[in-house]
Amino acid sequence: MVCLGNICRSPLAEGILKSKVNKKEVFVDSAGTAAYHVGNKPDERSIAVAKKYDIDITNQKARKFSFDDFKHFDVIYAMDKNNYQNIIALSSNDEELAKVKMILNEAKPDKNYEVPDPYYGGDTGFENVYRMLDDACEIIAQRL
Repeated sequence: MVCLGNICRSPLAEGILKSKVNKKEVFVDSAGTAAYHVGNKPDERSIAVAKKYDIDITNQKARKFSFDDFKHFDVIYAMDKNNYQNIIALSSNDEELAKVKMILNEAKPDKNYEVPDPYYGGDTGFENVYRMLDDACEIIAQRL
């Protein structure tokens, strides 16, 4: 799960998907394409909306997406088009490129809808993002 700073959208996506899968069988992580918040916990508003749905993301720490992530993950979900472009720019072959997907395409195939960055949008934005990600993660979990 990849967004820009790894404190709003991708930590939520990580927490939501983890809540829907067997953690012993599926490894879920998140990262940001920028190093703005490395080592920081998720935004308090992401923590609050996750907690509202009985998901605890307080122990997550922001990290920067790296080239090695292509080796460690089967699928890499981007939250928006800019981060999708940032991720694919690091890919070195077609196999790596094929791993990168827009997360909302799981719920709305081939639409390339973006998960909006709720950072400046207030609490309502975080709730909306949660619902979008929950829908997509439900489909991902069913496929696993």
